[in-house]
Amino acid sequence: GSSLLTGPEGLLAKERESLKRLKCLRRYRQRYGAEALLHRQLRERRLLASDGTAQQAHTTRSSQRCLAFVDDVRCSRQPLPLSRHCLLHICQDTNQTLFKPCQGSEEVPCNKPVAANLSEEPCCPLHLRLPPQMYVPEQGLAVPEELEAAPSDLYLSAAELQPTESLPLEFSD
Repeated sequence: GSSLLTGPEGLLAKERESLKRLKCLRRYRQRYGAEALLHRQLRERRLLASDGTAQQAHTTRSSQRCLAFVDDVRCSRQPLPLSRHCLLHICQDTNQTLFKPCQGSEEVPCNKPVAANLSEEPCCPLHLRLPPQMYVPEQGLAVPEELEAAPSDLYLSAAELQPTESLPLEFSD
């Protein structure tokens, strides 16, 4: 190993070839010139981007709270993803379109946020109006008396279902 570091003088041809191959292998994956500069800049940008987002996400998650105020006290709940308000106060956000307040009824007003789906008047489960019943069962289905007392001679016994000598087997069913 020490003779390789001294230089090409005093080395055999085989050792010089080995030294040349060793130097090539050591810098095989290294970049030079403009390529090295661009690679270093890209690595620095990636490092800043990943560290910046990880640090920013950590600080925003730990300190982020709902922006709504209740009796001059800020709400302590976590906001919904990609929003600044929690589920209770999401209707205070004028830019959101996913939730609407429940209309409630005349007797009991309600302002619970409800997902604004395809219905025109979204309601919470408490104030949901069910549609009228579509199936009305008949009161009493009268069975005629002649069907109730069916004659027993209509039914055949197991012995009578067996094939006889007079009928071939294919017609016995």
